[in-house]
Amino acid sequence: MDRSRRQPGEAFAVEAQGPLPARVVRALWWGSAGLVLAVLGTAVVVAGAGDSRRLSVAAVLVLVQVGALRWQVRIPLVVLAVTAVTGLTVWALLPEVSLTGALLAAQVVLCVLSATRPRPVSVRALAVMCLPAPLAFGTNGGPAGVTVYLLAVLLAWTVGQWRRAQRARAGAEMRRAVVEERARIAREVHDVVAHTLSVMVIQAGAADDVFAQRPDQARQALRAIETGARSALAELRLLLHAFGPEDGRDAEADGNREPGPSLGRLDELADTVRATGMTVRVYREGVLDGLPATVDLAAYRIVQEALTNTLRHAVGADDVAVRVTVEGECVEITVVDNGRTPQGSSVQMGAGRGLLGMRERARLVGGSLRAGPLAGGGFEVAARLPVEGVS
Repeated sequence: MDRSRRQPGEAFAVEAQGPLPARVVRALWWGSAGLVLAVLGTAVVVAGAGDSRRLSVAAVLVLVQVGALRWQVRIPLVVLAVTAVTGLTVWALLPEVSLTGALLAAQVVLCVLSATRPRPVSVRALAVMCLPAPLAFGTNGGPAGVTVYLLAVLLAWTVGQWRRAQRARAGAEMRRAVVEERARIAREVHDVVAHTLSVMVIQAGAADDVFAQRPDQARQALRAIETGARSALAELRLLLHAFGPEDGRDAEADGNREPGPSLGRLDELADTVRATGMTVRVYREGVLDGLPATVDLAAYRIVQEALTNTLRHAVGADDVAVRVTVEGECVEITVVDNGRTPQGSSVQMGAGRGLLGMRERARLVGGSLRAGPLAGGGFEVAARLPVEGVS
């Protein structure tokens, strides 16, 4: 079946079918085997004490059930049939054993089948297990015997469904974590690449314009391109290192690695934009040291993306002011330029990939961000990031 055409219930069933670890399978076998031997084995010994021949046959059938439980995870339908047939035979040989006790192994298999197989399969198995219920009237079982048997079968199936739901939720949580991690990596790569390439494109254009008339200025632009590219490569290496395997060489290299993006490197970020000819004014208020790493990185990336948007979208902008204030339990960031945002621009409407990334970064640390054109001209990005309660 095409994955895209599966119904929600079918997708839920598929997730619940994941293979169990070998140690869990072994533990399940030993536990279920011990339960059957302790309960059914004892009942058989007590009920067959006066007839050694029937006792011997019933004991062999109990051992067959215990052995069949070894494959209850791999082939539960076959094991269910074997345990049901042998259980009914035990009950026929020794009617003093209750039907519920005689089919204990089959109930265990039904629970495992309900937890590991699609719901339609387990429902059909449940219906089959309910068929012997009228037999519980025998040996003076009466309505109480039927009720106990049906409740035991339904309980086994329900426990399996509960376990199946747990596994499905765990799988959904794992998929959600993977998606969030991919989105985080995508944001990091976008911020590094978009900012660096925007600066490099502007500097390359400026170098081309003055290459013949002012070679010194062209060389300066080329050096700025080289510096920006090296910085971007260093950040990408740091990002890849965070998601790569750790070994001794990586540990030794940690001392030589450049520090990661943070508000402490705000001047370096501003210098890359100043190299394009734009005036960047940076104002700081409060103590920036000691901020939580997640808040520090989010604040840096928000400023970086705001400056990138100014370079790419603010028509005629030649001045941008960056203000970072640490006051009380929050960090306030304001980036204002003096450019003109084209009508219909994605930045103005708030639908750009950069603005979405900034808002998401602020949201992930419990903060907020607003962005839009100012009444007197220019564009403002303002973020408020809490410091307390962020790890």
